[in-house]
Formats: sequence, C-alpha cells, structure tokens
Amino acid sequence: MYNMQKDISVKLTMLEVRGLPAPLQKAFLQRRALKIIAGLNNFDAVSVKQVVQAAHQGGATFVDIAADRGLVQVAKEHTDLPICVSAVEVHQLVEGVKAGADLVEIGNYDCFYRSGRKFSAEEVLHLTRSVRAQLPTIPLSVTVPHTLPLSEQVRLAEELVRWGANIIQTEGGKSANPTQSGTLGMMEKAVPTLAAAYEISRAVNVPVLCASGITNVTAPLAIAAGAAGVGVGSAVRQLKDVVAMVAAVRALKEALEKDHPGVKAPTADVAI
Repeated sequence: MYNMQKDISVKLTMLEVRGLPAPLQKAFLQRRALKIIAGLNNFDAVSVKQVVQAAHQGGATFVDIAADRGLVQVAKEHTDLPICVSAVEVHQLVEGVKAGADLVEIGNYDCFYRSGRKFSAEEVLHLTRSVRAQLPTIPLSVTVPHTLPLSEQVRLAEELVRWGANIIQTEGGKSANPTQSGTLGMMEKAVPTLAAAYEISRAVNVPVLCASGITNVTAPLAIAAGAAGVGVGSAVRQLKDVVAMVAAVRALKEALEKDHPGVKAPTADVAI
C-alpha cells in the first residue's frame, strides 16, 4: 500500500538547502517557510518599511523587496530577517547584494504582465546563467513563468536547478479569473501556482516556494501540494496599515504551522 507520509518525508531529506541562511534552511526543511513580498516594482520606502515591519513582527521567515540599495538599507534598519532582493536585471541584483542582501531572486513577473511583457524559458535561463556568472555563491531563487505550459514549467525548473538555482518559485495568481468570492474565490485564484508547485516539487530536489495568489486559506494547500513554503505579497501589502499587516502575517504563519496530513517535518539539526 502506498505510504504518502513516508514518501514526502523521504523527499524532505533530499532537499538541497545548503548555502541558504540557517533560518531559511530550517524553515524549508520543516516546510514552513514564509516570505513576505514588498513588490519587485515597489520603490516606495514607506511602503517597503511597513511591509518589512509587518513581516518581522508577524513572524515571517524572510522578506522580499525590490533590488535597490536604499530599500535594502531601509529593510536592514527594521529587521534582522534574511533579505531577498528581486529584479529581472542582473546589475540590479548585484547592487542589492553589495548593499547587504542575503539572497536574490529572478522574478516574480506579475507586475510585468499588465504591460504585456512575458518571459520565455530562454530568457529566464539566460538571466540565471548571467546571475550565476556574477554572483556565483549568493543563494538564488528563480521564478518559473506561469505563462508557459505546465510541462514546460517543469522542464525549465529542472534546467534552472542545473544552472545553480537554490529555490524555485511558482506563480499564477494574475492569470486566474475567480468566478466566486470569499474562500471559493481564493482557492480558484491559487489553482495555477498550486498546480505548478505540485508538478515542479516532484521534479527537483531544491525547495519550491509557492507564490502569487496565496492567502492564509490556501497556504496549507501549497504545502500539501509539495511546496516547502509560500510567498505572499498583495494579501499583506494591500492592507496599508501595519497593525492589519501584522495580523495577516500571523494568520499566514499560523496556517503554515498547523500539522499537514501526510507531512512530517524533520526534527534533526540542519547542516550549514
């Protein structure tokens, strides 16, 4: 008889998380990583400060901000959480690292879709190679474009890992068109990124972060699908009030900390 719990537990021990900051390693191995996203195109220092404060006070694992020297300094002034900088320009990621970022990310691409820009597998691979050439040791997360067919997303994820990606991120919230409101609508919106997380997590041995369209309602579904954590942006950022943002982050953290059917978090110490 198929033992789902044993299968997922073995998968957890196979995750390649070396090179990441220790808190991230532990959170990914426990499948409870929570990244709060300020936005790749959000250069408003006040907004970024609020998101970072909410992530810190709410118990997130790390924060994701635009790759900008000034914003990195703002973030470092308000949290000791690992800081990820995001961009689709290599030089911006390099500058973010020089300013003190702990890891970098190519993507998420949601903000580009509104203007009609799409990212091909070839472009994402080229960016990944270029980042690795200039930042050979910095932990690297790469978002797989949801605009690709699901089978191509899986193939791209495998190639990205071969070229040095430490984390694969899924997306898809912007492509979903929920027909319902409330909880049902939240689940409909999360379907594309959940499907990608399911397929990709079974093809690669690095952590998969499920982002775009994720809320406290759907975060546990992401973990059940095979993700090692979630990335959440608009569900927190749109609140505009730090107290409400903190509450939203705490709700996400609590949703991730619940026991997940078939998933047993490892208790062994994490190797650095």
